[in-house]
Amino acid sequence: MPALVRRRLRQDASAAGLASGAVSGAVCGSDPVNGYQVLEQVVRLPVSTWRYHWDPPHVRHLGPMAQDWWKAFGVGENDRTICCTDANGVAIVAIQALHRELTELRGEVAALRAQSPPHATLAGPEGDEPTSGVPGRQVAGL
Repeated sequence: MPALVRRRLRQDASAAGLASGAVSGAVCGSDPVNGYQVLEQVVRLPVSTWRYHWDPPHVRHLGPMAQDWWKAFGVGENDRTICCTDANGVAIVAIQALHRELTELRGEVAALRAQSPPHATLAGPEGDEPTSGVPGRQVAGL
């Protein structure tokens, strides 16, 4: 293995595994990402369990195939590998998009609750047992 490759491998590795060297000054061409579009691609991405031909039979991995990853996101070096940095980036931006959606939905629910009159309380008709809102059915665990 050439010395430059060995040195780069050491720089991008730690006791915990591979590490991303994506720091200011080391990267170029930084572009914003639409998290909602990435989230849609994540939802459509086929994911399965599998093992490499050289793995013992008891070993299983979980994830997409590199070709599907490349088709969905077009990031990384090629359609034969999935870079851990890219997988982390896709996961983070999808989580951010889900958080934005959840925050928006919570706001909508709060606004709707503020507009509507109060509904039935958890107390039953006699004020003794909580009900599920369905006649004759009690709420479990309350």
